[in-house]
Amino acid sequence: MADKYQTEFDYRFKILITGDSSVGKTCVLCRFSDDVFRATFISTIGIDFKIRTIDLDGKKIKLQIWDTAGQERFRTITTAYYRGAMGIMLVYDITNQKSFENIRNWIRNIEEHASSDVEKMILGNKCDMEDRRVVTKDKGEQLAIEYGIKFMETSAKASINVEEGFVTLARDIKAKMDRKLDAGGAAKGPGGVQVGSGTTQKKKEWKLCSLF
Repeated sequence: MADKYQTEFDYRFKILITGDSSVGKTCVLCRFSDDVFRATFISTIGIDFKIRTIDLDGKKIKLQIWDTAGQERFRTITTAYYRGAMGIMLVYDITNQKSFENIRNWIRNIEEHASSDVEKMILGNKCDMEDRRVVTKDKGEQLAIEYGIKFMETSAKASINVEEGFVTLARDIKAKMDRKLDAGGAAKGPGGVQVGSGTTQKKKEWKLCSLF
């Protein structure tokens, strides 16, 4: 009998979460992967990741989600992880104007280091903190329209739109991959990401990738 923690998957997508330090990237990831929220986190050092498998349109999608350090001193480390990414979440804090302005810098960084057809989404996090808001929802939407990518406001604390954001990004990646498969019958997606059945570990698990 197969291990109850083993599962077949049809697609495996690598997704990055980027943005300035303290915008809530790790909180967003933990809310999606484990449905938990912790008010305090130690800043991510380098990169770590979680894995979650979701059901999407009758297919099992294994999401390997990388949480990148937002500090400038780790920028040269994290750029290496853009390679092979099929989706990127750009996160800012609606109570922090600078983190919103820096989304443009993150997009430029992505354009330099990631695949040209990587799917992107902007998340305006901490939307539960309305009394401290400095970035309007309209501004977030306008920025997303400018770059031709999708946008949602989220709250890891209140569990608002986190699940929807990742599922939407995964669906967009899958749709793009399906179009490529229909056109060329390729067996792998960008960066050699596997398409087809395989075996993965426990649906939700914590892993640490040491870079030092």
